[in-house]
Amino acid sequence: MPKQTIASKHLGQNVNWTRWGEIGTPVLFFPTAAADCEEVERFLMVQALAPLLAEGRIKLYSVDSVAGQALLSGKSAAEVAQVQGRYDRFVYEELVPAIRRDCKSPEIEIVVTGPSIGAFNALSMTCNHPDVFSKAICLSGTYDITKWMNHEVPMAHYLISPLHFLPNLGECDQLARLRKRFVYLAHGTGRWEEPEQSWRVQRVLESKGVPNYVDAWEDYDHDWPTWRKMLPEFLAKMA
Repeated sequence: MPKQTIASKHLGQNVNWTRWGEIGTPVLFFPTAAADCEEVERFLMVQALAPLLAEGRIKLYSVDSVAGQALLSGKSAAEVAQVQGRYDRFVYEELVPAIRRDCKSPEIEIVVTGPSIGAFNALSMTCNHPDVFSKAICLSGTYDITKWMNHEVPMAHYLISPLHFLPNLGECDQLARLRKRFVYLAHGTGRWEEPEQSWRVQRVLESKGVPNYVDAWEDYDHDWPTWRKMLPEFLAKMA
């Protein structure tokens, strides 16, 4: 599918997204850092997933990392958090309906994934919207992103950051739904990796009874060759 554009009412700008594959489980990929929706193709992830796409087991979607662009732009923590909150609404209220229309299934559930900051987005979307997202496949995740926000936690960030809001989430429909979902936390042990970030998330999820699994890949670096191995392996088991 050629690159598509959504004129987002929540973000007040055009946001690009695209798709590879024709049938199968919809998988939404969040790029690294401030990247665009075609990063996943440039760094050969689409090629790595080609067998699953050809077999009709998955349909791969990707979307511009608007929240990541704000995070790395030098804006204040409060400004970044506002964009993050609007990005959450954009994905849930504008992108998800577009994916469901493309799948010709108004209630189909979506798998979310991404590496590094993309893993934060995948985890955040699943924890905030377990009514839509069935599984989060988080690769080499950076889950406490306040290090780019002067370690400040504005309320808008608190509300979308699982490490912050989930420990205080009481019994409710959201938590009941989340306990029926699954979070896969893969990390390497090589260069630029921070394994403790995944284990910190695991402890929070475990305390709330959310199914999860931490998968340590020995000697793998925080880089695309690692993620091109991780994601196809897990999706092959799942799809």
